[in-house]
Amino acid sequence: MNNQKKFAVVLSGCGVYDGSEIHEAVMTLYAIALNGCSYQTFAPNIEQHDVIDHTTGKPIAQSRNVLVESARISRGHIKPLSEFNAELFDALVFPGGFGVAKNLSSWALQNANCTVNTEVAKAIKDMHGMHKPIGALCISPVLMAKVLGNVTITFGKDAATAKATETLGAKHQLTGSGQVVVDERNMVFSTPCYMLDASIVDIADGAKAIISEMLKWIR
Repeated sequence: MNNQKKFAVVLSGCGVYDGSEIHEAVMTLYAIALNGCSYQTFAPNIEQHDVIDHTTGKPIAQSRNVLVESARISRGHIKPLSEFNAELFDALVFPGGFGVAKNLSSWALQNANCTVNTEVAKAIKDMHGMHKPIGALCISPVLMAKVLGNVTITFGKDAATAKATETLGAKHQLTGSGQVVVDERNMVFSTPCYMLDASIVDIADGAKAIISEMLKWIR
C-alpha cells in the first residue's frame, strides 16, 4: 500500500510581478519532494490580468495564459484547476506572487473588496470542508481570508495587508522568516516569505517549515 502523501500546488503564472513567485513555487515543490511526498501542480486556464516586463517592472502589450505560463515552473506537468478533486489529495498549497492578487483574485485592484476565482474558491472550500491542510505562502493568505473569513494568518510584519484582511474577519500574527502560523481549527498554515525582506535561503527555510508543519496534521 502506498502511503505517500499527495500535495496539490496551485500556481498563478510564472514570475513575481504577474504570476507565481518562482523561488516560492520551486522551493515549495522541493520541500514536498524532500519530505518523500508527491505533488501535482494546477492552475486556472484563464488569461493573465496583465503581463509585466520583469527587467523594468512595467506592463507590456501582451496576453498570456495562466495555465500555460505556470507550466514553465512545473516542467509541463500541470493540470487545469477545473480538474482538481479534493478527495485525491492530502493537502493544498498556494505559493505567493502578484499572480495570486491579479489572476487568482482581484486583490491587487480591490483589496478586501476583491473577488476570488471560482475554481480557486472551490478548491479551498472543498479542502476546508474535509478538514485537510491548506498552506499559504507570502500574499496567498488573502485568499484564505476572503474565502473562509475567520482565519488566523500571517503576512510577516505587513500592517496594511493585515489590516485589510482583518476587515474580513481574519486574525493576524506577526512573524519572521521561516516561521509558520497554524490555524488548527481551519487547518490553514501560513508563512511570510517575500512579504518580508527575505533572501532565497529564507524562502527555502519558509517552504520547508510550512510543508513540515502541514505534514504533522495530515491524517
